[in-house]
Amino acid sequence: MGEPILSLENVHTHIGQHHILQGVSLNAEPGGATILLGRNGAGKSTTLKTIMGLYPASTGQIYFKGQSIEKEKTHRIAQMGMGFVPEDRAVLFNLTVEENFRLSILEENEKTHETLNEVLDLFPALKKFWKTKAGLLSGGQKQMLAIARVFVCDHALLLIDEPSKGLAPIVVDHLGESLLRIKDRTKVILVEQNFNLALQVGSDCFILDDGQVIFHGMIQDLAQDKTMMKNYLGI
Repeated sequence: MGEPILSLENVHTHIGQHHILQGVSLNAEPGGATILLGRNGAGKSTTLKTIMGLYPASTGQIYFKGQSIEKEKTHRIAQMGMGFVPEDRAVLFNLTVEENFRLSILEENEKTHETLNEVLDLFPALKKFWKTKAGLLSGGQKQMLAIARVFVCDHALLLIDEPSKGLAPIVVDHLGESLLRIKDRTKVILVEQNFNLALQVGSDCFILDDGQVIFHGMIQDLAQDKTMMKNYLGI
């Protein structure tokens, strides 16, 4: 097994007076999808935002592709090859789908245009609404745009926070199919409350509880552990 693409070592994060992450350690190997699970308030989203530099780690180390990043600014982390799809989708409502894509492309060249064509094949609805303002899209279409906009840059790692939240089951099915294709070419770290989607997409998983990792293993094995599922996921 090679070097992890991402490592967190005893990471603590404070937000104001609140001590949210309390010594999170995890490794994510290249390829596939690593899932972060846990109840609401367990620290999953804070973990992604700390990795991305949106919340600075109080103590601890974060390594991306072997390089220490816990003191780097968010834009620098993005330039190193990490993409982030936040829970609120964060598309630019007053811009068209095309304009959202163009703002996300770091450098226009033949490769990015090829990637864009692949992404539009993956999300055909976005091609249909290419000249439509993003604010007029459905919730599912906004989520697809948020993911596709990051994916077009060919990042080495994608952090995706609860993509299925608020979506209809049929849209979640489409999202799952898209994530399966995305994880075949880009490492994904996915926060997801929908366990069936996580099971469909994921390989290994971590459970967080009160800002600490309390389980790491294969998600297929976790699905057979009824006690762990009930105690920490409420399933």
